[in-house]
Amino acid sequence: MSELDQELWTARADAYARRVDAFVAPHVERARAGEAHPVWDFLFSYYSLRPGQLRCWHPGYGVLLVGSQAIRRYRGRRGYTVDGDGVTVSLSYLRDRLDTISFVARLLRATARRPARLNCFGLHEWAMVYHDGAVRHERVPLRLGAAGTDAVVEGELAGPLRCSHYDAFRFFSSDAVPRNAGVPSRATQQDWEQPGCLHANMDLYKWCYKVSPLIDSELLMDCLELATAAREIDMRASPYDLRGYGCAPIAVEHAAGRAEYVRCQQAIAARAAPLRAALLDRCDLLLQVAQVPEFGVLAGRLGRTS
Repeated sequence: MSELDQELWTARADAYARRVDAFVAPHVERARAGEAHPVWDFLFSYYSLRPGQLRCWHPGYGVLLVGSQAIRRYRGRRGYTVDGDGVTVSLSYLRDRLDTISFVARLLRATARRPARLNCFGLHEWAMVYHDGAVRHERVPLRLGAAGTDAVVEGELAGPLRCSHYDAFRFFSSDAVPRNAGVPSRATQQDWEQPGCLHANMDLYKWCYKVSPLIDSELLMDCLELATAAREIDMRASPYDLRGYGCAPIAVEHAAGRAEYVRCQQAIAARAAPLRAALLDRCDLLLQVAQVPEFGVLAGRLGRTS
C-alpha cells in the first residue's frame, strides 16, 4: 500500500475540487435560478452523480491517506476504514463490489476488442420521436418538424437504424424499434457495445463512479470531460433546434452532415480509447487484489496509478 502524507493528499484534493468547481459552476447557477438546459442537465440527471458527490476526491484503492485531517474527512464515508494514523478504502468494501467491477471489466474489454462502427449517424434521438407526438425536450422545437423528422428516419440515405447501445435503443418509439438493425438488450449489452458509439464512450464516466471510491477521482473527471464533449456532439446531431443554447446543428439529414458526424465520432473514440484502457487496467488490478491473499505489490501498483 502506498502512503500520501497530509501535505501531498490535501494538495491533490484541493486541486481536484477547484477543477470540479469550475466545471459544475454553470450548472449550479442554472439550478439556483430554476433554468433548465436540454444539453448539459443530462450530465447530472441521466448520470446520477450529484455535484457535491463529484466534488469529493478519492485516491483509489491501495492508498493510505495519512493524518488526522484524513480521518476527520473520510471516516464514515462509504468504503473507507481507519488504518493506524490514516484512512484507506477497505479490502472488505472491494470484495463487496466484485460483481460490479467484474461486469465493468468484461464490458470494457469486449468493447475495446470490437472494431468501431461509424454508420449510426446519431439517429437514435430521431428514432425516439419517430411517429410519436411526445418529444423529450418540450421547450425545444424539432428543426424539421415532426413530418420532416420522420422522413429522415425513413429516408433512403439512412437505411436501417444502426443503434448498438441499449440505453439509447430502449427509448426508441415503438414504431422505430423494428427499423433498427437488431435488438440490443441489457442481457446482450456486452455483445453490442463498440468503441465508435458516442454513448458507450460517454458511459466511461458512469462506470468510473460505479466503481468509486476504488478508483481515483482524476480519472473520473477525465471521463466526465469526455462525456461532456460527446454529449455536445450527440445533441448537435439530434433533431432538436438547439441554436438558442449555442449548439450549431450537425445536419445528419444531408451527406455533408453525416460526414461531419463521423469525423466527430472518430475524434471522441480516439480520446476515449486511453481512458477505457486506464479504467480497465484499474478494474483488472482490483480483481486480482481481491482474490490474492498477499496483495501488497498489486495494491502498490493501484496506488501508483492514482
